[in-house]
Amino acid sequence: MDVHIRGKNVGITDRFESYVGTKSEKVAGLLPKAQKFEVRVSRMSDRSPQNGDVVEITLIGPGPVIRAESAGGDKYTAFDMAYGRVLERIRRMKDRRADRRGRGRTSLGDAASAGFEMVDVTPAPLEVLEAVATGAVPIVAAAAEEEQYSPVVIRSKEFPAERLAIEDAVDQMELVGHDFFLFIEDESGKPSVVYRRKGWNYGVISLTD
Repeated sequence: MDVHIRGKNVGITDRFESYVGTKSEKVAGLLPKAQKFEVRVSRMSDRSPQNGDVVEITLIGPGPVIRAESAGGDKYTAFDMAYGRVLERIRRMKDRRADRRGRGRTSLGDAASAGFEMVDVTPAPLEVLEAVATGAVPIVAAAAEEEQYSPVVIRSKEFPAERLAIEDAVDQMELVGHDFFLFIEDESGKPSVVYRRKGWNYGVISLTD
């Protein structure tokens, strides 16, 4: 597994490179087929209410990308927190895969007929689906830079659509550490989003024509 470290507005010392290299060995042991362990370190700006560094870790293939980001008083503290999140996501991924092997694959039709109980997915309430389908959910645009400062920042991103089964979408959501994941449901072809509820429970929202 290749280890790459990049710094933005912060120096990367030999000591830090050695520290990261030692930690990455455990990841290589957990995921022998992993190809690249990327670490990006950046210094918080002077305008930030906090001081310190931000570390983003990206673990690449094969399979879904695993990401984690943390901020700390220095790059070692930030790295340790992000590294702990990567290990936790690897553990959750392995637990889910082991559980899935034990009970086999479940079709969307079977899961829906059982209320998604067998796949730890809970369908969204009818009023939520109707609100999304009719456009009743308000969309707030980000304020322009010249407007008055606001602590709320809304960022926009675009990604290529992926056709996935619901369980695979849940896996990808867990690996990138997000609270939701947008995808195209493989069997129905509907735009859908899975989201995290309490514990190991998840919800799914699908759009209809």
